[in-house]
Amino acid sequence: MCLAASLSILSLALSITGSPVEVRNSLVTIPLTRRLNFSNGTIDFLQHDKARLAAFRGYNMHDRLFFDYRVQVGIGNPPTTYSLVLDTGSSITWVGTGKSYVRTGTSVNSERLIKVKYGHGQDTGTQSSFLGTIFYDTVTLGGGVTVTGFPLGVAFIWNGFDSGEDGIFGIGPEDLTRGTMPHDLEGTIPTFTDYLYKQRKIGRHVVGIFFQPVTTEPDSEIGTLTFGGTDRTKYVGTVLYTPITAMPPASRFWGINLSITYGSREILGFTAGIVDTGTTFLHIASDAYISYKAATGSTYDPPTGLLRITTRRYSALQNLEFHIEGQMFSLTPNAQIWPRSLNYKLDGGAPRAIYLIVIDSGMPSGRGDDFTVGHTFIQRFYTVFDRDNSLVGFAATPFSEAITN
Repeated sequence: MCLAASLSILSLALSITGSPVEVRNSLVTIPLTRRLNFSNGTIDFLQHDKARLAAFRGYNMHDRLFFDYRVQVGIGNPPTTYSLVLDTGSSITWVGTGKSYVRTGTSVNSERLIKVKYGHGQDTGTQSSFLGTIFYDTVTLGGGVTVTGFPLGVAFIWNGFDSGEDGIFGIGPEDLTRGTMPHDLEGTIPTFTDYLYKQRKIGRHVVGIFFQPVTTEPDSEIGTLTFGGTDRTKYVGTVLYTPITAMPPASRFWGINLSITYGSREILGFTAGIVDTGTTFLHIASDAYISYKAATGSTYDPPTGLLRITTRRYSALQNLEFHIEGQMFSLTPNAQIWPRSLNYKLDGGAPRAIYLIVIDSGMPSGRGDDFTVGHTFIQRFYTVFDRDNSLVGFAATPFSEAITN
């Protein structure tokens, strides 16, 4: 997750077990599955998201979020399988927390250290971090898609990570790795996408992500992760691309510029923010949040920290429009609410309540990180991260206007 500040107890696993990786026309496509794993009952989603946003402002991110997307990767030969948290907000792949690194004949110890500090968690103030060694090894995605000599971190000291997490699979911009190697503070570490391209497994530095909306607790297939391009079977129409913003801190991540309206009312002017697979909710600047709250007639719900609306107000809810490159991407009224079937998993959630997924970022607009687009948006729109051209793209899917919540 960029590198975020902590990992969630609710996990969405990115699994390739039983479903072979598809490679066609220089594309590598991995089917995703979702696993909702509430090992300790209810979860305070909001604190996890806030910790991640705080970490974004410090550039290194990893958060104990409610939703995790995981990729099963084999490392070494013969391979040992690790469950790594998929993160577009960070760029280092590393292992060693839940499952120890197993050396094989393909393992090469660089004898160089890697050290990463993440943001402080809002709930505990504890800083997540790891210290390890850089190894070069063979990495395999199911179905035999393999890269050799890939640089990965092997942690021997860590803090703020659960034993159920084996590490991170970072596919953010390579520049996020700068400053992580004590022997070369200006150097960077190539990502897995870079190695797929370098070894001619894919033809482009492009990643496409498709998620279905969260509706139920059991495991289910919910989407795909595609390296090298887009999976045209997962979206309708064309992909609209917009450049990476020049405004820091969003410019260091997959950051873009957009504006937001609720109905005909502008709540956030043209500004910069981040698109992130490791954030659950939609976070907007405090002034925009106040406008949205007033426009929807919602009230703040202290037990959950979310906005809550009545059934009557929900029936009058209007679209939340994201204006990108002259086009609108609409979160319908149903897409703006938390899945009611999962209310009981919210910390303080009431079974029949209707909660909104728009959250106060805690900071005023104009700071270069005025919004963070998380799962609740990405589950409605196919999302593309194009490193070759420094673009982020979106397209409608069959779930863009679906009634699922």
